[in-house]
Amino acid sequence: MTQSKHAVRVTIGGEDYTVRSELPPEYTREVAAYVDAALRRIRDMLPQVETHKAAILAALAITDELFQARRGDREHAARLAAMADDLARLLPPAKRGRRATGPQSTVG
Repeated sequence: MTQSKHAVRVTIGGEDYTVRSELPPEYTREVAAYVDAALRRIRDMLPQVETHKAAILAALAITDELFQARRGDREHAARLAAMADDLARLLPPAKRGRRATGPQSTVG
């Protein structure tokens, strides 16, 4: 079942926009506020830059944040997997499951 779309008025860079989304209006406002803040930071640092160029720089900054967060998530997942493998090696062989690696004894 699809949710109904909400029309949410937001302001980004001093311009008003109506955003239609199935997401909760509060979330849409939060996202818009984040984009507005990123744009404001760029315009504060570089007041002479045209609005459309500042928007591109803000988009690049936000995308960089996203990529760094994704990289961090992958690194955390790899560390957790390694820890799980280390812990699994401490379990008796019958309880290890399939994630355990390393030498395992078998009873013949």
